[in-house]
Amino acid sequence: MKFQKKMFDKIILASKSQVRKKILEENGINCIVKPSNVDEEPVKNSLLKEGATPEIISKNLVKKGILESVGSSVMFIDGDSDIGIGSIKNFIHELENSDLVIGSRFLDESEKEVPQYRKVGIKVITKLTNASIKKQLTDSQSGFRAYSKKVLNNLSPSELGMGISTEILIKASSKNFRITEVPIKILYTGDTSTHNPVSHGTSVLISTIKFTSIEHPLKFYGIPSVIFLIIGSVFTYYTISFYTEIGRLNPNLALIAVATILVGIVLLISAILLFSLVSVVREKR
Repeated sequence: MKFQKKMFDKIILASKSQVRKKILEENGINCIVKPSNVDEEPVKNSLLKEGATPEIISKNLVKKGILESVGSSVMFIDGDSDIGIGSIKNFIHELENSDLVIGSRFLDESEKEVPQYRKVGIKVITKLTNASIKKQLTDSQSGFRAYSKKVLNNLSPSELGMGISTEILIKASSKNFRITEVPIKILYTGDTSTHNPVSHGTSVLISTIKFTSIEHPLKFYGIPSVIFLIIGSVFTYYTISFYTEIGRLNPNLALIAVATILVGIVLLISAILLFSLVSVVREKR
């Protein structure tokens, strides 16, 4: 199987993917090995001496691949699962009409291979991500992706952890880049996680919420503020009604009314301030 040599000039692989690396290099595609063990790789050791965390090291390796790439596109292959090299041809085809191509584990029978705990976490984060982007995705956490250099040159990821994948999606969508998904074949064998599932999922979820609030402050803070203000108004009405009928305040109703109205006001002010701040920053760009 031969690939277009000009489409990808660098591919980052996990250190355990030597077979994949050999196949790709035989087809004229150079590879950068992404270390999977912090203590065994010189590049990680040097970064660790500088106080870098594993997440920061991972981001530096991703940046290294991007910076060293001189072609029109960059592809990343996640080392957590066994992904068929043959899926690359689908990416090459889709990149002709897209800026960002994602390999989805949920577009065909491959979904059956995904462990249940992963499936639940991925779908929760994907639903949250979809609320912030124009394209409705099925797998926002796939590590098998291809980016055009136009996307990478126009984005400046700031996330230091595993949430960088979600950050890129949200920022790419806000700049109207074309995002496409293609089905991929995967096979999980044994414990393939390189990060604790709980800490990994929490990190990504927090990052997704953070960038959603930045990209859509009116929606993120404004809608909850309206809901709280409506609830507060209803309880205020009941509080007043109780007072006029009984002749004294109901402390429970009054407390709920005051609390919900205060929360609504705080969220509304946050929405307005953050929206104004984000608008100013975007104008300066």
